[in-house]
Amino acid sequence: MSALGFTHVWHPGRSPRTLLLLHGTGGDENDLVPIAAMLDPDAAVLSPRGKVLEHGAPRFFKRLAMGVFDLDDLRRRTHELADFVAAAAVEYKFDATQVVAAGFSNGANIAAAMMLLRPESLEKAILFRAMVPLEPDPRPDLTGRGVFLSAGRTDMMIPGENTERLAKLLGECGASVELQWSPGGHSLAPGDINAARNWLLSLNRP
Repeated sequence: MSALGFTHVWHPGRSPRTLLLLHGTGGDENDLVPIAAMLDPDAAVLSPRGKVLEHGAPRFFKRLAMGVFDLDDLRRRTHELADFVAAAAVEYKFDATQVVAAGFSNGANIAAAMMLLRPESLEKAILFRAMVPLEPDPRPDLTGRGVFLSAGRTDMMIPGENTERLAKLLGECGASVELQWSPGGHSLAPGDINAARNWLLSLNRP
């Protein structure tokens, strides 16, 4: 365990942007590192390992059943992760206002929760196979934040209606949201990564 509270990978970058990589259930801090180079090869990389174990599989927060989250644990773990990012920004001297989360499944869900509960932690978020984590009250002001959602048409774990509800929720909070549909299921495909990279590139253009 790192002194910052999470076992993690840190790679310095050549640009002010830092990619916060958040793995899916059963993954670890190394899983999404190769994807970071595809999304933005110049960005720094911060990739923590989830601290919750589900039958030995790391996750970022507890769930009660498939698609049913322990909301108390989700809130606590979301604040814990946001605090880790803030502490890492001080430790590694990166710009805390230019953090882009890139999460898959469970990692995408906690990234969405960070947007909703700790919006100051993330400038943008790339959410691969995400669902609504919770509906906060009051809702945050996400004006100026960008979110890219990538969902699978044949995803048996996340109903399409749920993904659309997440896009609507984030948009109603003021975020600029792009929802991309893939012909596949829950697994991440090259097309998802290419679409996310193109979205990031489009935001870099004047």
